[in-house]
Amino acid sequence: MPESAKNWIVETEWLAEHLDAPDLIIFDGSWHLPNSGRDAKAEYLAEHIPGALFFDIDDLVDEKNSLPHMLPPTPKFASRMKKIGVGDGMRIVVYDTYGLFSAARVWWTFRAMGHQDVAVLNGGLKKWKAEGRPLEDGRPVPRTARHFTPLLNNELVRDLDDIRSYVARGGMQIVDARPKGRFEGTEPEPRPGLRPGHIPGSKNVSSAEILNVDGTLKSKPELEQIFRNAGIDPQRPVVTTCGSGVTASMLSLALSVIGQTNAAVYDGAWAEWGQETLDTPVETGSAK
Repeated sequence: MPESAKNWIVETEWLAEHLDAPDLIIFDGSWHLPNSGRDAKAEYLAEHIPGALFFDIDDLVDEKNSLPHMLPPTPKFASRMKKIGVGDGMRIVVYDTYGLFSAARVWWTFRAMGHQDVAVLNGGLKKWKAEGRPLEDGRPVPRTARHFTPLLNNELVRDLDDIRSYVARGGMQIVDARPKGRFEGTEPEPRPGLRPGHIPGSKNVSSAEILNVDGTLKSKPELEQIFRNAGIDPQRPVVTTCGSGVTASMLSLALSVIGQTNAAVYDGAWAEWGQETLDTPVETGSAK
């Protein structure tokens, strides 16, 4: 991939020049909140970047876990990739309809499964269309099955016990991607049965803060300043969280771009920590 891909991002110009590369796989990783009234797969079938496959965040999950779109078991992920023709050694580019949103979750998923040659399309389908680049519709042409070797990267995944431990002993940098109102507990959560507030000791960088108006990622100096202003040192270990693990992945992507390549995601996120039935501690108000 080009030099920019070492920072996990590719531009539309590069992708347009490499659409026909035999070792390149493009994924439409679009996902919408349940109350949005939108159908990501239907939108994909109506129009997508030529050759793109659809990555269903709500389908490729751990079915034994009731939390939303939790990371799937490695055998399930490998089986699905093999079936759709995604194999070892392939280069992967992910995009979504917003510009940069759920594509980051797919990027993190591949990295968590041990596949490092994966990048996000800066500006996504929104930018691609604005530039008048080609689109196609319908289902993708079936690909020959390929072998995919999963290797779970535990450095990138955190669970409830991990976060309990961090809160108890302190010292770990936890950054929450939810909007300020939800972080501080002044606005309700979109999912029922969740308490207002945030994980004690966590900081807040809303996912919207890291994006330009056109949906592209802000520059490296801007990103570093945003995290430092929030009390996060990008050079030290960081765990990201949010409502259900999607926008947390955006922060992990941004942190990776500025050098913190092992920014882990708390997969259960507030959908787990904030449950009314759990005894997890919760803070409200601004970050302390």
